[in-house]
Amino acid sequence: MNVSVLGAITLSNLTGSFTLTGDPSTTVSSTGAVNMTVTTNNPAGYQVTVQSTTPTLTGSAGNTDSIPIGNLYVRETGSGPLLYPLSDTSPVTVHLQHTPSAPAGDNLSNDYSINIPAVQPDTYRTTLNYIAATL
Repeated sequence: MNVSVLGAITLSNLTGSFTLTGDPSTTVSSTGAVNMTVTTNNPAGYQVTVQSTTPTLTGSAGNTDSIPIGNLYVRETGSGPLLYPLSDTSPVTVHLQHTPSAPAGDNLSNDYSINIPAVQPDTYRTTLNYIAATL
């Protein structure tokens, strides 16, 4: 027997991590840095948001420099020239759709860009939370 729950949603195949590499005082971008699949039968559709867990990207132990999370920008791949700054207090919508996904799911991707300030060279990190929700 098959049971279908109206409004069920699944976020799968989410990219585990990505790296933007550049020198201090430069801007670096990556098209399709994060990929995912969203599957839902909800007739009203769904949205996908992303939010940082911290207000800054931090370097390795002993490095007191940091990069404000607002220097990291995101957009849905193919959605135009405008990128939106990330936040640790407000989620950024990276996909909004008012119909169900395709039966096998919708493959989505996000572009990222970062303005690297004058910080010491290091690997700066944060965690991003992606959330898919039905409308």
